[in-house]
Amino acid sequence: MKLDEALEALRKGEFVLIYDADGREEETDFFMAAQFVTHDAIRQMRRDGGGLIFMAIDHEIASKLGLPYLADVIYKCGYKWHVFKELIPNDIPYDTKSSFSLPLNHRRTFTGISDKDRALTISKFAELAERIAGMDEIKAQALFGSEFRSPGHVATCIASKGLLNERQGHTELAVAMAKMAGLTPVMAGCEMLGIEKSLPKDDAIRYAEEHGLIWLEGKDIIEAWRKWRE
Repeated sequence: MKLDEALEALRKGEFVLIYDADGREEETDFFMAAQFVTHDAIRQMRRDGGGLIFMAIDHEIASKLGLPYLADVIYKCGYKWHVFKELIPNDIPYDTKSSFSLPLNHRRTFTGISDKDRALTISKFAELAERIAGMDEIKAQALFGSEFRSPGHVATCIASKGLLNERQGHTELAVAMAKMAGLTPVMAGCEMLGIEKSLPKDDAIRYAEEHGLIWLEGKDIIEAWRKWRE
């Protein structure tokens, strides 16, 4: 089964390509379990994907670390700085709310933007996610702050609390894949871009075939997730 092959690929530290859905973003993203990310993986996403390199984070992990949705930060900042009220993201054409949170750098990075620096930030965040299991929020957030700073060069996206029962974006699809694979539920991702917009579906499928990667549709992940949860 294709989905089982994809889960095994993730366990091996390989990329899986995920397409959300027709009528949504209609976008294919690279995804790799964050715990396996290297500078070579960042380079491939940057070179062959071309979009924003980000982390998809399980809601429970983000909650323990105190990570907010950036849209909520912008809304609340509007009480002090009026310009934030003007920038409220209330007109997203394909969704009701953005999943973006704070952009991060690991404190051992230099500028944070190099392939090596971004790989360090992502892999260390996955390591942190494992280390905070069993910690209370105060200790977890102190450890978080001792290792990371913001703003940084790796965007973070928080999966919805209800995961695929609540929202069915790339963030939720990727985190669900990590959970089904038995991995730390933090994934590194990057959109695949074409000349004027997202890379067309057929071109993404062709890229996957040429590079020996698995391309999955969101609907197949959603179906597998519901069965896995039963």
